[in-house]
Parts: sequence; structure tokens; C-alpha cells
Amino acid sequence: MARALDIARNSEGIVDPVISSYLERSLRDVWARIEAQPEAYVLSKDEFALFNYFQHRFLTSRIAQRAVQRFWENYHGNLA
Repeated sequence: MARALDIARNSEGIVDPVISSYLERSLRDVWARIEAQPEAYVLSKDEFALFNYFQHRFLTSRIAQRAVQRFWENYHGNLA
């Protein structure tokens, strides 16, 4: 997932459809896990990076905001 995100972030113009499709599927999977446990699910580092890439879609979602908050409350390590 990290490599696909790097490619998407560094793409000029339209993202390769294969990469875009992979990221969209991954986002749906992550969102389904969050919705299944809206008050408990903690994003992994890779899931957080993916979610952050698509953050514009979730600006008004309280569930998404709480998921991001839980990530930071539970994160231990280096983001690099």
C-alpha cells in the first residue's frame, strides 16, 4: 500500500487507473472496518496513510475524525 500511495502522491495529473483502483478498494476495506467498530477501531500506520490521502472525503465525518484521533492516541513509533 505504501508504494501505491507514493506513486499516487508523486503523479502529475491523473493517477494510473490500476493504482487508483487499488487505493479505492483499500479505502473501502478500511472504511468498512472503521464502520464495523466506530468507537474502537485503531488504524494501522499504513491505513492511516491511506486515510490521510483521502482525507478530503471525510472532513465532516465524526466517525472519521474519531478514527484519526484514536490513531494518534495509540501511535508509538516513527512516521518516517
